[in-house]
Amino acid sequence: MKLTKYTHACVRLEEDGRVLVLDPGTFSEAKEALDGAQAVLVTHEHGDHVDVPALVNALRGDSGLAVFAPLGVAGHLREEAPQAADRINTVEPGTSFAAAGFGVRSFGGQHALIHPQVPVVANIGYLINENVYHPGDSFIVPDGISVKTLLVPIHAPWNKASEVVDFVIGVRAPQAFQIHDGLLNELGLKMVESHVTRIGAKYGTEFTHLAVRETVDV
Repeated sequence: MKLTKYTHACVRLEEDGRVLVLDPGTFSEAKEALDGAQAVLVTHEHGDHVDVPALVNALRGDSGLAVFAPLGVAGHLREEAPQAADRINTVEPGTSFAAAGFGVRSFGGQHALIHPQVPVVANIGYLINENVYHPGDSFIVPDGISVKTLLVPIHAPWNKASEVVDFVIGVRAPQAFQIHDGLLNELGLKMVESHVTRIGAKYGTEFTHLAVRETVDV
């Protein structure tokens, strides 16, 4: 597969002419990422992970586009794009399905805690083709499988550097790339990534920083 990193939490996967997009949010180049996609996976309802107007426009403009998301997101999208309701699928944790010809497995179920006074929402982590794992806003470690490519939420209001490093250690994927990096400036990003790179290497994970729109083979 070819993996393209967009700003913050959005990535695009391509294989044999098929295109799958994860978390095209308001911080990312959502319209660009969605161009030509056959399926979209959304981890949860926060705007930095789903640009609802951009996704609704894509659904209206492409009768072949399918979306997979937690219940709340799926329901909202059906309200906004009723003509595409049959292509908007609700995902529960612990399921397997196909999206644009990619094999997908779902994990987790709950967003990481930001603060006791901030409501917790549903969050689904996705493993694609037994290879790429996007956890959304969580540190859920997939059970019973070996992740090959880990997408690491490098910084968020709900995490700290030690938790990021422990997540990388817990998953032990051979390679890892950053996501959820839109809230840090260049200096802060380098500092957190240096810890992930150094400590992750001790446990067999090679961490690589991806620039916006950079594409790698995974």
